[in-house]
Amino acid sequence: MKRIAAFGVLAAVIVGVVAFVQFGEPAWFQRLRYPLDYKSIVRAHARNYRLDPALLAAVIYQESKFHPRAKSSSGALGLMQLQPATAQGIALRTGGSKFRVEDLYDPELNIRYGSWYLRHLLDKYRNERNALAAYNAGQNNVDVWLREGKGIQFSETRHYVSRVEELKKIYRDAYANDLGYG
Repeated sequence: MKRIAAFGVLAAVIVGVVAFVQFGEPAWFQRLRYPLDYKSIVRAHARNYRLDPALLAAVIYQESKFHPRAKSSSGALGLMQLQPATAQGIALRTGGSKFRVEDLYDPELNIRYGSWYLRHLLDKYRNERNALAAYNAGQNNVDVWLREGKGIQFSETRHYVSRVEELKKIYRDAYANDLGYG
């Protein structure tokens, strides 16, 4: 009897592994692996700045894994890993007058500033890949590459862009209802 039960468990595991390999990660597994914190803030700013909410979630995940107090070695802060100087410029352009660096640890403000910046880059480059490259490597680098007729010159940035595009699909599939697709 124990052999039959063990065989049944083994068969179920094999079927699960085959389904996983054949059909990819199920949505429940993707939700475990890729969190979506601050979803109401993500949805609101995606709507306000005409962004695909899955793209916004993907950028946040890639930048900080949804950790609001994230800080990079280059000094970028918060969920969307904004440089303080960039965020201060965004604050001034969007009507803010009392910017403080600590504000970047506030999820609502960080996502608002990051959303504004991502929309600015999408409008400037009219191309998601170039906008994401500029988010990662800076506008000056992307401007030079485009002027010289070159593609993305940094392997780290090529990986970043590909990863965000992959994450965008994952977030769209795993969180369709939460992000307003359902």
